[in-house]
Amino acid sequence: MPELPEVETTRSGIEPHIKNQNISRVEIHNHSMRWPIPKDLPKLANRRKIQSVDRRGKYLLIKLSNGTIIIHLGMSGSLRISTAEKPLRKHDHFVLSLASGKQLRLYDPRRFGAVLWWGADLNDHPLLSSLGPEPLEDLFTAAYLHNTCSNRKVSIKQHIMNSKVVVGVGNIYASEALFRAGINPKRKAGSVSLSRCEKLVTAIKSVLTESIRQGGTTLKDFLRENGEPGYFKQQLKVYDRANEPCPECGNSIKQIVLGQRSTFYCTLCQR
Repeated sequence: MPELPEVETTRSGIEPHIKNQNISRVEIHNHSMRWPIPKDLPKLANRRKIQSVDRRGKYLLIKLSNGTIIIHLGMSGSLRISTAEKPLRKHDHFVLSLASGKQLRLYDPRRFGAVLWWGADLNDHPLLSSLGPEPLEDLFTAAYLHNTCSNRKVSIKQHIMNSKVVVGVGNIYASEALFRAGINPKRKAGSVSLSRCEKLVTAIKSVLTESIRQGGTTLKDFLRENGEPGYFKQQLKVYDRANEPCPECGNSIKQIVLGQRSTFYCTLCQR
């Protein structure tokens, strides 16, 4: 599943091609996504200018003068910039044609993604209103995280993956950040001290920033039809490295399941 770095890489990749462009046509080739694509979306978006391309958590926000197209990539979705001359692929479900001659295409074989419309304040949208702070913004501090951890019995890994606490810290980056901070993912959130929250916030910010710089873990190029893998995977220390030696102490990396998600950590380095 695309996580925050992949979604942010997508946003920055498509923005130069679609921002300030007028939409000349909207095509919906399959309404049946995670939620049905609104049938009136073509009428609402046609001939409108794209004012900005933003991100909130894992949601991409294409803002027009009369509302916002909200896109979620789901499990297998990706966005590509193409031209009208290139044939559509089987799973190109949603296409924005621009006055420039370029197209923005949503490709999603599993159809767990979403294309929605919202004509009011985005802070009032049910999918966005309860989201926590962005992890790379100033509001996400050690004091804030420590306060949210108070008296929580859930594991610290599950806690930082809760989008109501902080958005966009998915499974891969939670494992990596906890390793950098030296915190056992099974530790109860309520037992994590303020000083350890400081290390964890720093680790979350650094691992996400580094991944964004390298195009994410699973995705890289959003202009080509096939895409290329992101390069951050080459720097993963523990995720998907079960039974391999820990890069710090040589102990075997352990794999467990927390909250139905695979979790990787070093039993010696992480306490």
